[in-house]
Amino acid sequence: MRKSLQGLLVAFVLSGFANAAAAQGAGGPGQPWRGAGPQPCFGFDQGVLPCSKPPGAAAIRAGRMFDSNTGRTLTNQVILLDGERITEVGPAARVKIPSGAKVIDLSQATVLPGLIDAHVHMFNTPKPGMSREASILIAIQHLQADLQAGFTTVRDMSTHGNGYDDVEIRDAINRGQIDGPRAQIATRGVEWRAPGNTAPDDPLKGALIGNAEEGRAAVRDQIGHGADWIKLYPAGAYSFTATGEPAYVVTYPLPVLQAMIDETHRLGKKAACHVYGGEGQHNAVVAGCDTIEHAFSLTREDADLIVQKGLAYDPTLQRYIEPYMDDNDARNTGGKYRMIPIFERAVRLADKTPGMKIMMGSGADGSTYAHGTQALDFEMLVTRGGLAPARAILAGTKVNAEVLGWKDQIGSIDKGKFADIIAVPGDPLADITELKRVRFVMKGGKIVRNELAGR
Repeated sequence: MRKSLQGLLVAFVLSGFANAAAAQGAGGPGQPWRGAGPQPCFGFDQGVLPCSKPPGAAAIRAGRMFDSNTGRTLTNQVILLDGERITEVGPAARVKIPSGAKVIDLSQATVLPGLIDAHVHMFNTPKPGMSREASILIAIQHLQADLQAGFTTVRDMSTHGNGYDDVEIRDAINRGQIDGPRAQIATRGVEWRAPGNTAPDDPLKGALIGNAEEGRAAVRDQIGHGADWIKLYPAGAYSFTATGEPAYVVTYPLPVLQAMIDETHRLGKKAACHVYGGEGQHNAVVAGCDTIEHAFSLTREDADLIVQKGLAYDPTLQRYIEPYMDDNDARNTGGKYRMIPIFERAVRLADKTPGMKIMMGSGADGSTYAHGTQALDFEMLVTRGGLAPARAILAGTKVNAEVLGWKDQIGSIDKGKFADIIAVPGDPLADITELKRVRFVMKGGKIVRNELAGR
């Protein structure tokens, strides 16, 4: 079983190579190729692979184009591409299509920048006996579903017991070995060691720490292994008091949390804090955690402080208004109290807070939320969180690009940025559910999916 999975993984990965360096021949530089078939290319491991043709000059005719710089829809636009980058964009009357450029006709569609999901889990939690190879195959499948759905960039928020394997997948995507979204990753995450727990650190699960120095060491270790983000858990599970007030478990003491965030920033990275509410949520904001994840009980004080400190709020709304939430609350409170309306009020509070950077993150995890369906979050931000459609789309494009530190590369359709472009048949500003009907996907100038465009 293990050998068959390894073989399948190798075949799956090799089938997606795109950017290998040109080979110089089996006998050395300048010598003719003496292996099977035509002259190949070499991969990063010096294995031979078929050479791929990079994308050339192209032009997209956009009947409607969402401008994430203004939040408005422009009409009759032309986008010029050269390789993986956008070289020009503007009205068709001004931007001339070069002779010989491939024309992609999206004149009957709405074109948008590639979507960005700021909170996914590419890995499932491994089941007993599951091999590492099986977990990797599942993660690749998830990411390719995300890409097909128009999410050309993701932020992975911990590997759920799969160690540093997200580093390998991110790097394989960057090398062009496999198709998938651009990715920033948080590897294992850092969890609080409960009093009396003397279990050794599991290299595949979140690092367990019990004091500030252990926390700083865990941060250094994860960044040393390739983490882009450090995932922290300042607040744990919730319950309801006898009078219906939500109560939240606090994990790290504030000095420990502060030490880990400071160490993360010292090393040039950012921290994301999983919080549901209460003191742990407030501590995360006070300590300057770069993104506040979930925050069911966001308060006016914390919302204002998030803005003051230049942090961002990532609600992952759909993930925590699913039916299982009501099922759990009914079981635990006899049907008296519910978290879902509390959470919805928090998102509406954030929407009404001037200067608040609201992100779009799904929490898709292969458990209750299938990869490739994350456009549900745009719908929920509008219908349950009160956001205007334009603001919801901005959350998943321009805002997320800024928070990820990639605003000069992605998040809008602008000259010089990556040609990460999607299209839907209708107008998502009139009907946000159009984002569930992505029919064209391009990442870095390469067409991933095309069910709309004339070729």
